[in-house]
Amino acid sequence: MGVYHAGSRAVQDRVGVREFADHVGRSVGQGIGPVAAAFLELQPLLVLGAADPATGRVWASPVTGSPGFVRATGPRQMSVRAAVRPSDPLATALGTPGTPAGTLALDPRTRRRMRLNGRLRPTAQGFAVEADRVFSNCPKYLQRRESYETVAGRRPGTPRHGTELTPEQTEFVARADTFFVTTVHPAGVETSHRGGNPGFVRVDSPHRLSWRDYPGNSMFLTLGNLAADPRAGLLFLDWTTGTALQLTGEARTEFAADGERRVRFTLTEAVGTEAAVPLRWSAPGYSPANPDPAV
Repeated sequence: MGVYHAGSRAVQDRVGVREFADHVGRSVGQGIGPVAAAFLELQPLLVLGAADPATGRVWASPVTGSPGFVRATGPRQMSVRAAVRPSDPLATALGTPGTPAGTLALDPRTRRRMRLNGRLRPTAQGFAVEADRVFSNCPKYLQRRESYETVAGRRPGTPRHGTELTPEQTEFVARADTFFVTTVHPAGVETSHRGGNPGFVRVDSPHRLSWRDYPGNSMFLTLGNLAADPRAGLLFLDWTTGTALQLTGEARTEFAADGERRVRFTLTEAVGTEAAVPLRWSAPGYSPANPDPAV
C-alpha cells in the first residue's frame, strides 16, 4: 500500500488537495535517519496508540522515561525501555507480538514532532516497533513549553473507569490546549496531535466531544482513517499534574458548506488516572497559528 488509502484519498478529493498531498507524502519513509534517531533519544515522552486485540477498542497511552529510553536500534526499529502500567488499556496490545501501532514523539521545547508507525514486539525491557512509515510534522498548533522536570515520588493513582465524563473531567477537557488521537485502518495505525487555545475542544454532553479540524498538511491521515473506520482513542494530559484521561469511542467528520470541518466523538469508555505521568512542564506559549476557538 502507498502512503494513502481510499479513506484519505476521499477526503483529499473532497477538499481539493490531492496534488499537494502527493507532494507532502514524499516525506514519508520507512527508515529512521540520523536526525530522527537523535531526536528520539532526547524525548522523555512517547505517545503510543493501538487497538486492544481483546476488545477492538482503540486507545492512546503515554509512555515515559529518562531521555534515551527511546532509541533507534536498527534502520527500521525503535526500541523503548519502558512499558505501560499493567492496568493500562494497551497492556494487552503491548504483550501481543505483531500488533499494529502508531507512535508520536513530541518535543514541546522545540515544537517538533515525529511519527513512527509499525508493528509491536514485546522485549525484556519494554517493547520495540518495526517501522512501516516514519515522518515528521510541522509545528502548527503545537504549544511551546520551555522546560520540564521529573517529579520525584510521583506515583500513578488508581485508574477510574466510566462510560461518561465526570464534571471534573469535563472541566479538564474544556481547558485543554493539546490532545492526542489514535485512529486505525486495515494496513496500520496513526497517532496524531491536535492543538489549539483552551476551549478548542467542546464538551457537548458527558458522552460527546467535538473539535474543529484546523487546516494542516493536507495528508488527512486521521480523517481518512475515520472515513474508513470510526474507531478512535483520545489522550488528554495535564502538563503540570501528570493526570491522564484516556477515551475510546467513535468519531465522524462533518463537512460544512463554508469548508469548515468538525469532528464529533462519541464516548464508549473513559479511564482517568491521576499522576499518571511523572513530568511537570512549564507554562505554555500558545502557537501563533491557533485560531480563536470561539470563531
